[in-house]
Amino acid sequence: MNEQPRAAIAALMRPLVEPHIDGLDVTWFENAEQAMEIAANVEIGWFDMYDKPKMAEIIAAATNLKWLNSIYAGIEHFPVDALKERGTIVTNGAGINAIPIAEFVVMGMLAAAKRLDTILAAQGRNEWLSGPPGSGELFESKILIIGYGAIGQQVAKTLSGFNADITAVRRTPVDDPNIITPDQWPARLGEFDWVILAAPATGETQHMIGTDELAAMKTSGWLVNVARGSLVDQAALVEALESKSIAGAVLDTVTPEPLPEDDSLWNAPNVMITSHLSGNSTSRMFERAARRFIDNLKRYQSGEEMVAVVDLKLGY
Repeated sequence: MNEQPRAAIAALMRPLVEPHIDGLDVTWFENAEQAMEIAANVEIGWFDMYDKPKMAEIIAAATNLKWLNSIYAGIEHFPVDALKERGTIVTNGAGINAIPIAEFVVMGMLAAAKRLDTILAAQGRNEWLSGPPGSGELFESKILIIGYGAIGQQVAKTLSGFNADITAVRRTPVDDPNIITPDQWPARLGEFDWVILAAPATGETQHMIGTDELAAMKTSGWLVNVARGSLVDQAALVEALESKSIAGAVLDTVTPEPLPEDDSLWNAPNVMITSHLSGNSTSRMFERAARRFIDNLKRYQSGEEMVAVVDLKLGY
């Protein structure tokens, strides 16, 4: 009789996962210390925790790990070199939170278009406004989505009811005039009312929006970032906001996080900062993550192709 593969999974996931799996010897850990104790002896690991340096330390210690699962979409906090060297399969959370993130994008865009921040500030002063502080519309606006994975596609789907003109950027060329490649979008920035960042954080995307790109945008254009703060040169963004070379920015992600209280970005004009809440603004995240893990476990056990496998060379 074959020995069952050993797995380490956070106890938080036990009620959602345990009733639907078999053929697995699972240790349900409750804290980082327990996870570290068993890390070296497991074949399958789901080590997600808020303390990312500690999580990376635990994964590095899991020298027999064949499959690492994560609810996180980004892997920049994993010991990627060690995982590559061991040949570990890594599956991530790409797309799990696409729906709430896309809703956050549209919420931010509508808030920016109608200047909800100004309206609420007036309410805080007990002031009845004599006219609308924002008159922009999403309807028939021109939108650029940089990064057309699960999140970018869900953003486009969620925006479809606004009859917007959407152009998306993806690495792989396709026969669609509305899909362009990474070398094409910089020259077209001046066409768009909204520039939405949904690309992964890699060496190639570091500061992909900087002084030149911000200068190329419409002065009435808004930047929306639900990717990673590292995609934007924040000093250049503050300068662009202060000089009004762009209309404003909706930033769910910044760098570092949390943003220091004395950072100049907090008080830059026309910026809305939403504290990286978009992916967590749902009651269904763990349910979706559990379903994906259960599906992938069956695929792993049967040798089938798994879902959301990370290309460790590309970083996503």
